[in-house]
Amino acid sequence: MSRSKVIVSWAFVVLWACFIFFMSANTGSGLNSGEGLVSAVFCALRDAQVALLGPDTDVVSPCAHFCEYAVFGALLANALRHHLPVRKVPVAALVCGSLYGVTDEFHQLFVPGRMCDPADWAVDTAGVLLGAWLAYAAITRLRRSGRLGQ
Repeated sequence: MSRSKVIVSWAFVVLWACFIFFMSANTGSGLNSGEGLVSAVFCALRDAQVALLGPDTDVVSPCAHFCEYAVFGALLANALRHHLPVRKVPVAALVCGSLYGVTDEFHQLFVPGRMCDPADWAVDTAGVLLGAWLAYAAITRLRRSGRLGQ
């Protein structure tokens, strides 16, 4: 295991955690302003959602939470594989990612226009679970084939 691979793995975890924090720090009005790539994607998805499901249904937010945390779970699993036996990686990633989801929801208590929502935390945790499991499956398969070092 090279030190640089470990550092890069954890750097991606930290960068993604910062991205999640940044997204949580945005108010609903900040995302609705239409400025920037993230806002443009959000507005396009929201408009499609309204056209398909009506104005009272919100699937964009839970999907965004799930996807953010699925990536986070995969990145955590990849970084943790350098420190733990592979069979323990998914559980450790799940615990770490879920705890970060708790801090994310707590953070939103202090963001105007946002709220702490236990349902969001549950979606976050489900995303971490999927991401960590997919990364675990990929790591296991690559190790068996000899394309990934121990």
